[in-house]
Amino acid sequence: MSPRLAIPVLLAVLCANAQAADGNGKDTASAETPEQEIGILDTSREQVRGFSVWLGETVNDWFGDRPFEDGGRVTHGRLGLRTLWRQDDGFDTNVRFRARFDLPNLKDRAYVFVGRQNERELVSDQSEAFTREQLLLENQRSEQTGFAGLGVGFRENLDFRVGVRGGLKVFTQVRYRKQWQLSAQDRIEFRETIFWTNKDKFGSTTAFDYEHAFTPVLSLQWQNAATITEKTDDFAWGSSLGLFRRFGDDRMLSGEMVVTGETGAKENVDEYGVRMKWVQPVYRDWLIGEFIVGHYWPQREERERERSWALGLNLEMRF
Repeated sequence: MSPRLAIPVLLAVLCANAQAADGNGKDTASAETPEQEIGILDTSREQVRGFSVWLGETVNDWFGDRPFEDGGRVTHGRLGLRTLWRQDDGFDTNVRFRARFDLPNLKDRAYVFVGRQNERELVSDQSEAFTREQLLLENQRSEQTGFAGLGVGFRENLDFRVGVRGGLKVFTQVRYRKQWQLSAQDRIEFRETIFWTNKDKFGSTTAFDYEHAFTPVLSLQWQNAATITEKTDDFAWGSSLGLFRRFGDDRMLSGEMVVTGETGAKENVDEYGVRMKWVQPVYRDWLIGEFIVGHYWPQREERERERSWALGLNLEMRF
């Protein structure tokens, strides 16, 4: 889905949500008939979902005669609109889309994945905590790419993926993920992705996370990730430490200290700072809003050290 289609859909979602109450502030949804209640919000989601199911049915037919309805599923469907303001970069807006298709004709462990996101983060399988959106960094349109591929799960925690991105450039990934519950309060997670592209040749991303639960709703999280390729021969790394407080389903407040850098650079630390994030449903349980505020101290070679405020507003439609 192109940005021109996605942006109006999500803007319409916001407008419709603002009209859910009447002039007296009373919720009028309960007075509407079932047909009226659907509205533009649900219709937009149904259209995105319908397109995804149609795509799954079409691709499934390429591999055999077993119908998509016989066990086929669209999972992990996400359509996101992200808006950023940063003191040293200005405004930036981008769209992300992704979905996974479990296809009956590809047996039980094979699946198809499609979407649109930052090319570098797609190939390296970057941890969400250190994506440019979460670090409140500008995401140029030239860095965004559409992609599609085929994945095969060998075990519960191991899979192999091959795909193409913008310009029919091929990439492959072997991904491993494992969790250990050390105690009732402590958990660690290890993730390793080995990837290959024509440009970078072989590379890998290693992620290690630790979580300590003070209570069922309050936890301390330490997240780390590092990526290296044959071309760079240096590690691009990130680390964050923060508290996460949950307030029911999909409602969370967090505060983190974040640092990123690259070995071999003039300054090993590229940037450090703090960020606070609030996440909650905006409409029903499938339109999620995310507000981030950050304060950063860049350590870039081309400029002197300076402070930088940043704000991020993200909307994500789950389908």
